[in-house]
Amino acid sequence: MKLWNTIHRLPMTPMPIEPPPNPATRPPFDGYSRRVFLRQCLAGGAALGLGVPGWLPAAEMATNTVSSARADGYRGIWFTLGQPSEHGDKYSGGLGTYTANHVPMAIYCPAVQRTFFVYGGAKDGRRHLLAMASYYDHRRGVVPRPTIVHDKQGVDDPHDNPSLAIDPEGFLWVFVSGRAKARPGLIYRSDQPYSTASFTLIARREFTYPQPRWVAGRGFLFLFTKYTAGRELYVSTSPDGRTWSPDQRFAGLGGHYQTSHQVGSRIITAFNMHPGGNVDRRTNLYYLQTDDFGQTWRNVRGEAVPVPLLEPQNGALVRDYQAEKRLVYIHDLDLDARGQPMILFTTSGDHRPGPGGDPRWWTVAFWREGRWQYREVTRANHNYSTGSLYREAGSQWRILGPTEPGPQPVGSGGEVAAWISPDDGATWRKQRQLTRQSPANHNYVRRPFNAHPDFYGFWADGNPDRFSPSRLYFASQSGDRVWQLPEQMKGEESEPVLLRH
Repeated sequence: MKLWNTIHRLPMTPMPIEPPPNPATRPPFDGYSRRVFLRQCLAGGAALGLGVPGWLPAAEMATNTVSSARADGYRGIWFTLGQPSEHGDKYSGGLGTYTANHVPMAIYCPAVQRTFFVYGGAKDGRRHLLAMASYYDHRRGVVPRPTIVHDKQGVDDPHDNPSLAIDPEGFLWVFVSGRAKARPGLIYRSDQPYSTASFTLIARREFTYPQPRWVAGRGFLFLFTKYTAGRELYVSTSPDGRTWSPDQRFAGLGGHYQTSHQVGSRIITAFNMHPGGNVDRRTNLYYLQTDDFGQTWRNVRGEAVPVPLLEPQNGALVRDYQAEKRLVYIHDLDLDARGQPMILFTTSGDHRPGPGGDPRWWTVAFWREGRWQYREVTRANHNYSTGSLYREAGSQWRILGPTEPGPQPVGSGGEVAAWISPDDGATWRKQRQLTRQSPANHNYVRRPFNAHPDFYGFWADGNPDRFSPSRLYFASQSGDRVWQLPEQMKGEESEPVLLRH
């Protein structure tokens, strides 16, 4: 463990812990610089003899790490990618619930009437990442002090944020993302069912963008990314979280970003591709699903699609946005009342912020009458302004996200609003604006799995233009109530602060 703690302290970004007042004064940290820096990290690890095994259970580690320390409040991580252009950084701000590829980050458990959640916290409000876990007790209307599941030892990169799964016995499994081979991914399990009091490290391995799903009667189906030939997509399964199948690559088209969802035993995923391995050229929209624990992957027509995908034109392709010279940023997906996919994403003309990429559109794709159909819901201010898609009773769909201008209008995020479709996605209208006159932009509104009406969306805020505090929020389904998680706590429990009623 001492060796791993050493490599954990290797920074992923050549930036000071506290940013200068104006992030735009930083020199560009371009793709070439990132590759050089990653090679330096890997070379340093090799020099220390730090190989990264595929799976290494805790039994083979020197010691089992138990995490039980608590923070005295809820503070999210602030981050800047350090890639400024004329209209600001590529993305920055409060990123405690980043990315859309870390799913789920919250799960409601009716057995105990609690919504459990994880997020990227900040040690003492600094640029020092902590993987945090907590819950909201719906019966009592309180939250405990959040637990520090893992201290990233000075790393500030929210790509290392956690995701969450809960097994049938109520044990919480926290998958703390790694970053390529420079930092391993970590899997922790709660020591007691339905509790965030303490966690034990179970395994470490190479994974980024963790998406664990518990399938009844089968175990974990785990979707994730490995930096093999670009950001390639993989799947692994386990009956118990300890013994895992070999990693199976299922998409390798130069790289991908994906998100996923679960409906019963059916796992669905939507992803883009990175031509030539360049994330700034991300394009195309793909969809796959499995109902047999990853043994077979099928497209929307139910046709088996051989994996791994190695050619851009394949049976999973939803739309060839590359031919249209459009970029694709995926938010969320679900199944409609007919059991057909519905996907939320943003299209753009440029990877850089500003008017050069306009028009950017919050877009929904859905399968209807034997073909994919599309609706442009509203204009997007930024490629990385991100929200969630919900299928509700009957034919009603909902989007929660930062679609409205915020106090930093050019940066990622904004004010949060709810959009409603009463007719299975055919038409949309803004139902309600949830936040107003905020001091900082809100972003990355996340949908809890099995969401409770009183904890329907979960997100963070932060100033994308300069270093700032980052606070965490959740909202009711109706949008008439928004709560802020307590930034500072004196006792062991506290009521969230009701900001809108």
